[in-house]
Order: sequence, then C-alpha cells, then structure tokens
Amino acid sequence: MPLRVVIAAGGTGGHIVPGLAIARELVERYHADVTFAGTERGLESRLVPTAGFRLALLASGPLKSVSPLTRVKSMIAVPRGIWQALRLLRKTKADVVVGVGGYASGPVMAAARLLRIPKLVFEPNAMPGMANRIAGKWAQTAAINFPEAAQYFNHAEVTGIPVRPEFFDLPAKPAGAPLKLLVFGGSQGARVLNHRVPDIAQKLIDELPGLTILHQAGQIHETSADFLYQQRDLLGRGVEVRAFLDDMPRRFAEADLVLCRSGASTVAELAAAGKPSVLVPFPAATDDHQLKNAEAFAKSGAAVVIEERYLTSELLLRALLSCLRDPEKLRAMGTAARSQSHPGAAARIAEMVAELAKREHA
Repeated sequence: MPLRVVIAAGGTGGHIVPGLAIARELVERYHADVTFAGTERGLESRLVPTAGFRLALLASGPLKSVSPLTRVKSMIAVPRGIWQALRLLRKTKADVVVGVGGYASGPVMAAARLLRIPKLVFEPNAMPGMANRIAGKWAQTAAINFPEAAQYFNHAEVTGIPVRPEFFDLPAKPAGAPLKLLVFGGSQGARVLNHRVPDIAQKLIDELPGLTILHQAGQIHETSADFLYQQRDLLGRGVEVRAFLDDMPRRFAEADLVLCRSGASTVAELAAAGKPSVLVPFPAATDDHQLKNAEAFAKSGAAVVIEERYLTSELLLRALLSCLRDPEKLRAMGTAARSQSHPGAAARIAEMVAELAKREHA
C-alpha cells in the first residue's frame, strides 16, 4: 500500500511551489499517492494540475487584513470547508496531512485533527501565518526555515525551503566582468523600487563606471518604470527593464548584488545562490513576516535591510554604493548567505512525512 499524503497549500506561489517540491520528493522516494487541497481563487488552481497532481477545491477565504464583509463570508465558509476536508481525507485514506499555509490549510488541518491523522506543518517564514500558528498547536512536527519560528510548533526542525537545484550550482562570474545590479520585486514588481532605482541609476553608473542594471519591474509597472528610465536617457546605456525574468538562476549568476523584497522563497534562493542582497521588505505582508524574514537573514551579515518607510533615494544610493564599491564586503555577504542554505530541504521534509506515517502504523 503506497504512502497516502494530502498537502494543504493555497494562495501564493510561496505556499504552492514548496508544496510541489515536497510532493515530487514523496513520489520519487516513497512512491506516495499525493493529493493537494486548495481553493479556486489561489495559484494552486493553475500550478497543481499543471504539475500533474490532483487538486481538491475547498470552501475557504481570508480572515486577516480584509473588510468586515469578507471576513464574515470567510467565517461562514469555515464549517463547509472542514466538512469538505473531512470527506477528502476519508476518501483518500490519508496517512499524513501536510499543512503548507494558505486559505485551505486551516480546514484541512482541523479535519485531520478530528480524524486523528498525523500532521506536519511546513513554515517558510520567520513569523508563521495564522493558519500555521493554529495548526502548529495540533501538529506532531514542523519543518521550518528560520529558527525564530520554532517557538510556534511542536518538535520543529530547521529544514529550510525547497529551492530549485540550479540555484546551488551557479557558474562563477568571469574575472573582470563588469558589476551588475539585479533589481526585482517579485512577479508583480515593487512600486517603491520602480521609482527609487531610476532616481539614482545615473549616480550609480557615474560612481561605478561599467555598472549595468537589470530591473524586473513587473507586468503592471513595466511601462511606468520604462518611462522613468527613458526620462533620464538610461535605457540601453547600462540599464535594461523587463516585465518578467523567466530564468532567475542565470540572472542571479550574472549579478554581483541583488535588490529585492524578502519573501521566504526569495530569501531561500539568495541563500542557495550565495548572493549578497539589499532587502526592502513588503510593508503590507501579513504579520509583517517579510521584515522578520529579512532581519533573520541579515543577522549573519548576508544582507542589508531597509524598511520601506525609511527608503529615500539618498539612503538607497548609500546602501548600494557601500556594497558595490567593496568587493571584499560582497564576498563576505555572499558567504554568509550561502551558510544559511539548505540543499536537501525537500528530501528531508519528505523523509519527515514518511517517518510520521511509519510511527503511526508501528
């Protein structure tokens, strides 16, 4: 009888992508039968079927940082979501449930508790979201990325976040290659970076002759960022703007410094690649988890952290020049970043799931 696992993951890529990596390891190493639980509004409705896994859709919704009406609708959906999760767990005869966070995680973990099915929580952030904080009280074990999150869970182990192998094997930059700054704010871009970087780009290039800047502005903001660079006559003169970059490992390999947000997956990729960074946490992130991620990552000297509320053009210019002018500092930051990487994260989490099932049936 194969190991049967239900993975509850929904909402953003930060939940779903690690969930898919864990699922692949479970299939490859343990021939597991894996089913995902999610909602129709999240990215899982597209990413999970594309990856070849079954997806069961449940009733659920956001409870934090939403209007009172939305919160009421979500609360009404909770009992239905738990009932649907109970049916799913009975139908799949799940041996273990893995909660990765997101809207669907709460109902599935609650249903698993009612049915006394072993539970593992995966938490990528230094500050867990509400669903995982609640589930952490019920789960037998947890796989976490930052030691700071351990206090919220039973028997937590720092496993790291599953990251594509390509980030661990980046080619070295050729000797004498010009300095390169990579700027990105996630797939949607970051408005503050799209305004501040064009404002200081000419000064950066004047201070660091030969410097090039590759700026992912996001689909929505590409035109406005393009316009700001055009106003300064910088496009094609050391600056390139893209809506989206589809080969991030290669872009990381080319970069000497990365300016970006501090979502858990981004921080994990910076660690795997051993890349120095200047992090500007997204201030509206739930429970301010991006700031906590950035602060935890920066403790070792891997990054410089600037809160968005303090991000003036002058402060950003000083921070970037302080790093880019000092090759030894960049090397030290990169080494510190690599020290926080976890190459075997997906394999270890899959192993924890298998061990949990084995203990239950012993």
